[in-house]
Amino acid sequence: MDSMARTKKKPHVIFIPFPDQSHIKAMLKLAELLHHKGLQITFVNTEFIHERLLESGGPHSLDGSPDFRFEIIPDGVSRSSEARRTMTNLLLQSLETNFLGRFIDLVTKLPDSPTCIISDGYMSIFTIDAALKLGIPIMMYWTLAACGYMGFYQIQSLIEKGFAPLKHESYLTNGYLDTIIDWVPGMEGIRLKDFPIDWTADINDKLLTFCKEAPQRSHRVPYHIFHTFDALESSIIKALSLTYSHVYTIGPLELLLDQILDEKKQTKAAYSLMKEDTKCLEWLQSKEQSSVIYVNYGSSTLMPLEDLIEFGWGLANSNHSFLWIIRSNLVKGESAVLPPELQEHIKKRGFISSWCPQEKVLNHPSVGGFLTHCGWGSTIEGLSAGVPMICWPFGWDQLTNCRYICKEWEVGVEMGNKVKRDEVSRLVQHLMGGGNRMRNKAIEWKEKARVAIGPKGSSSLNIDNMVKEITMLSKG
Repeated sequence: MDSMARTKKKPHVIFIPFPDQSHIKAMLKLAELLHHKGLQITFVNTEFIHERLLESGGPHSLDGSPDFRFEIIPDGVSRSSEARRTMTNLLLQSLETNFLGRFIDLVTKLPDSPTCIISDGYMSIFTIDAALKLGIPIMMYWTLAACGYMGFYQIQSLIEKGFAPLKHESYLTNGYLDTIIDWVPGMEGIRLKDFPIDWTADINDKLLTFCKEAPQRSHRVPYHIFHTFDALESSIIKALSLTYSHVYTIGPLELLLDQILDEKKQTKAAYSLMKEDTKCLEWLQSKEQSSVIYVNYGSSTLMPLEDLIEFGWGLANSNHSFLWIIRSNLVKGESAVLPPELQEHIKKRGFISSWCPQEKVLNHPSVGGFLTHCGWGSTIEGLSAGVPMICWPFGWDQLTNCRYICKEWEVGVEMGNKVKRDEVSRLVQHLMGGGNRMRNKAIEWKEKARVAIGPKGSSSLNIDNMVKEITMLSKG
């Protein structure tokens, strides 16, 4: 009984991530860190995500512990293969119509009263209203870079000032998107093409509306958490700190968690929605230091088969070893079957995997470069590992991240939108054979990241301040 009483006295935080790979991984890591700091955690997934985590991590991966529980909200989304192809739109519709009542019902039935909600910023479509109805404080967690968030926040201004939507499709190719915008705080020199916006002529585009409204809706919440660190984005963080009364930069989370001894970690949850193949780590062991280019397009990027084949020939012709991640659903509408001749070339220098433990790969001594879609999870993991990058952004904040990787942080080089084998080969050779400036800058950022998570580092102090704030909320 005494033990149960002590558990109930712990501040109790409810986490609710946006149902997507990178969001869930970043939310789980913060939850695990706060749990280590003595807080009680309830982590809420949609039914579909819960099932996928169990598939990838095993039947006991979400067992949790007495003060780290996993709960489920029905998502109302069909499991058919056709539905999976339109999952985003179905989920957005379900978030708008079904989640508020279901979330409130779940929270009211929890055995321990919550201290606060830490909501993914993109779940604010219902979590802010839920917090008000429940009388519980709420914090917004943006699993993005500060630059990515600021870009999303400015979509409303771009529309108001007449920059978006596009007046004609020709604006995509006539140089209009090279226009420099000079009024965004902390983002001097940014171009229209660097904003995380789908440049469309449709003002009613569902995803555009969702991404525009989430940061605007969250403007009335005083607590905002960003998965970045102060030295990386100081000017934007300063601008955000003038807007919100509490701004917590808490990254890189993987480095903070590395400081916790494995035996002290009490959760067993897998971070990945896809089963990770560790055979690639054995292959990396056979390679020389910094000799392998790692290629991963993220968890949701799609491409035509012809682009995949161009990537393959570019990698094969570069004469560098490569670890190439080809997801089962990477190619639009067909299987990722490579020509036999290309397969023979790949056998000489390459290793193909369907998914992998990315942080272990990036930190492996054999890996010397990263060809990436520039999702923020991949970007901050690459920065933490000190690995220079070739950037091939697909959309949204990947475009903003790419700009900062190449121009502000100087650790990468951008590839053209149209995949050409000669360009792929040339950039790989440049990155792996030379690229000393990028490599040196990558090492500098790696060291700055480690300063941020040190005993008196900005991210370590922000985590402690957040825990103090949550503890105060539990007493008030």
